[in-house]
Amino acid sequence: MKNNSRRGFMGKAFGAVAGVGAVASLYAMKRTWDPLPSVKAAGFTTLDMSQYKENELVVEKWRGKPIFVLKQSKEMIETYDKNISQITGKSTAEMDKKRLIKVGDDYFLICVGLCTHLGCIPGYNPDEKSFLCACHGGMYDDTGMVTKSPPPRGLDIPPFKVDGMKVVLGETSPEYEKMLADGITLKV
Repeated sequence: MKNNSRRGFMGKAFGAVAGVGAVASLYAMKRTWDPLPSVKAAGFTTLDMSQYKENELVVEKWRGKPIFVLKQSKEMIETYDKNISQITGKSTAEMDKKRLIKVGDDYFLICVGLCTHLGCIPGYNPDEKSFLCACHGGMYDDTGMVTKSPPPRGLDIPPFKVDGMKVVLGETSPEYEKMLADGITLKV
């Protein structure tokens, strides 16, 4: 009888240890499948647009990529309007500033700061109001459109949502979906 109770106790003890080990293993596996907090935090970036100055490039970060934020000055908007009306024959009221994001009364270029040719980071020249990718000589204007090849398209615009005077990067909105549908940007 003594032997049976000892054997039963050992079996129950072994079963309990194995059960605790199995639960701990499942918990550890679940933790490895969950995204890291740094990855979750990198999914969305909120920009307070009231802090940016006209014609001054600020580089933010979103999902490990540089994001160019450039507040358009009145002169930049007038130049844009003049160029659009010359190209299309339409007035400013008929055209929206397709690549620019309107927040309040201001327009901003918000784009991924990587050249669409080979992924280099273009430099901004505030005097000429243009971007130059020094690797292969590609140039972009202050709206992120290509003015000199080899880049195949304008700078990409990340998913965004305008929330008052803030822009949330990483969250889509009807404005962003329209840009995708019109071919202004590619999905980033």
